Amino acid sequence: MFEALAWGAVAASSLLIGALAGVLRPWPTRAIGLVLGFGAGALISAVSFELAQEGVRVGGGAAVGVGLAAGALTYYICDTEIERRAGDASAGAPLALGAFLDGVPEQLVLGLGIALGDGVSAGLLGAVFVSNLPEAIGSATAMRSAGRAGRDVVVLWSGVALFCTLASGVGFAIADTASDTLKGGINGFAAGALVVMLVDSMIPEATRQAGRTTGLVTTLGFAVAAGMSGIS
Repeated sequence: MFEALAWGAVAASSLLIGALAGVLRPWPTRAIGLVLGFGAGALISAVSFELAQEGVRVGGGAAVGVGLAAGALTYYICDTEIERRAGDASAGAPLALGAFLDGVPEQLVLGLGIALGDGVSAGLLGAVFVSNLPEAIGSATAMRSAGRAGRDVVVLWSGVALFCTLASGVGFAIADTASDTLKGGINGFAAGALVVMLVDSMIPEATRQAGRTTGLVTTLGFAVAAGMSGIS
């Protein structure tokens, strides 16, 4: 259990690092757009290789399909409610919500893998860092620009990182009882939430701030994360 929590903390720490980077210094608009674009590419790679492909291998296409629909609907409903309640004050919230809905099931899978003796993939950890940092930087910067106190932003992202870390422990604890279908569904849930977040929030915001260069850095982010996925 301790090993799973320790690796979970390593993976989730990038969320807090990114949030601090967004709070402690002002980021030019174009730089934020480029960072978001790079992160979007890394997340597309994670959806493709670490989540959907692996989920189908473990639990089958049906389990991943159900998980995809559940994750997509959960993100859409939660994001709609946040926007309805908070209005303009919700700046940056979609990225935080996406990080939470992706990070928790992703780290459940991390804990499951450790419990089952699969070990920890250096490529997976690298891909988590590459994708989490831009999400947190972009969200924290948007929240600060909207008038949120830096302390509140850091507390929010600390909470997201804590829940993600604990999810690794939960994954470790349920490893003996979780079926392959459930594991595939967890992967699908994370992928579904990510796809909606990418299309609705992250990529449009990156394009708005960085212009046509976004496509290039998004491809670069995908290439880096895809390369990392092959590192054992």
